[in-house]
Amino acid sequence: MMPSEQRPQFAPAKPGCYRIAVQGCLDEQKWSGRLSGMRIASQIEDDQQAVTILNGEVRDQAELIGILNTLYQPHMNILSVNGSPCNQPNANHETSS
Repeated sequence: MMPSEQRPQFAPAKPGCYRIAVQGCLDEQKWSGRLSGMRIASQIEDDQQAVTILNGEVRDQAELIGILNTLYQPHMNILSVNGSPCNQPNANHETSS
């Protein structure tokens, strides 16, 4: 765990860049619009389990909660949520399309 002085500081009304991992495969065409345009990429992990990674900028905490609720409603297993201010170097998210 990072010491508190090294954690990125988030303001609830400011944008942040997020990487969200969920168990299973999501179809990008079907889900992208429902997930605020997040980039969607599925992969098979070493244990042969499918994992989908969502990457993108989220306008504020309210939009993040909306994305998480969209994933939660069909009972998707959310594995991790990592975020940082979008201007953070070496942030834990993809910045390219």
